[in-house]
Amino acid sequence: MKVISPRLHGYLDFLTVFIFLIAPTLLGLSQLPAILAYTLAVVHLIVTLGSDFPFGMVKIIPFVIHGWIERIVGPLLIAMPFMLNFSNEEPAKNFYILMGIIVIIVGVLTNYQAETSDRKAIKNS
Repeated sequence: MKVISPRLHGYLDFLTVFIFLIAPTLLGLSQLPAILAYTLAVVHLIVTLGSDFPFGMVKIIPFVIHGWIERIVGPLLIAMPFMLNFSNEEPAKNFYILMGIIVIIVGVLTNYQAETSDRKAIKNS
């Protein structure tokens, strides 16, 4: 069941950027997890603004591809603490695992076809 519209997904994307920006200070993350969080905030903002959906400004990334990027990023976020050797830092490990789970859930619930379907319907009218 795809209950998250492209518009709602956009709001969630901006919330995700904000969370990645405040997490290092709020959670007291050490250098590597903090740098990763700031980097992910910037990358997520670029992907959001570059996507072809209501909040995209440049619209060069099809929303379906935006979804595939998130399908890859979600599991990677869960693996990062273990791959990059900061799994012993509980706040960082828990943050990245939680964010990965959230990205996966939002991805599963988002209708990535909605924009394409809406545009096709408008063109055919």
